[in-house]
Amino acid sequence: MLGFLEKYGLFYLTGGWPASEIGGFAGTLILAGVGLAVCFPLAILIGLARTSQRHAFFISATIWVYALRGIPLLMVLLWSYFLLPELTGHSFTPFTTAMAAIIVYESAFMAEIVRAGIQGLPKGQMEAARSIGLGYWQAMREVILPQALVNMIPSFVNQFVSTVKATSIVYIIGVSELTFVAQQINNVEVGNPIRTYVVLAFFYFIPCWGLSLLSRKIEHSIKARQSSAAAVR
Repeated sequence: MLGFLEKYGLFYLTGGWPASEIGGFAGTLILAGVGLAVCFPLAILIGLARTSQRHAFFISATIWVYALRGIPLLMVLLWSYFLLPELTGHSFTPFTTAMAAIIVYESAFMAEIVRAGIQGLPKGQMEAARSIGLGYWQAMREVILPQALVNMIPSFVNQFVSTVKATSIVYIIGVSELTFVAQQINNVEVGNPIRTYVVLAFFYFIPCWGLSLLSRKIEHSIKARQSSAAAVR
């Protein structure tokens, strides 16, 4: 096993980089991290629309969320792969296509985290902000969102873990992420696929397990701080 890791460890980590585009585990982290970072502002807007009293905003956001949450990422990925060139008249790299699919798909899940975070606050927070003369959007920006975003941190970490695992599906369009790299190694090491995929499993398990522990620790820290604040009051 040590010889196998010495031979292929770097390939698992970065794919063919620097001779070609970065891939492997680094490519997986880039897809998940950049995808969630880019879709975050979109998720904030959709989440706010999901709590809006304006029916046009609420209905539009609800359709977006339920439509995307009701279909698998694979379908969004294939739509992006085949439809984007048809709609735009330009070809895109598999990596760009996968990134676009992840941004669109994850925006629905992130938006629900935002909605739950906002609605999880006591209604008196908004009422108090409005009573001192703040408008709705000003109260949302200066009072509600700062508190809600802190409460959302554990859910955002868990969503990142989920997205890291979900990126494994993008290998089917040729993106050189972790699963694609493992498949390439398996094509070479045809005699022992179990070893190849056990190593692959550990590359997913170890960081995801660590992030899950971090999420739990952050959640406990937030609850402890809120309990202390309530006790002081």
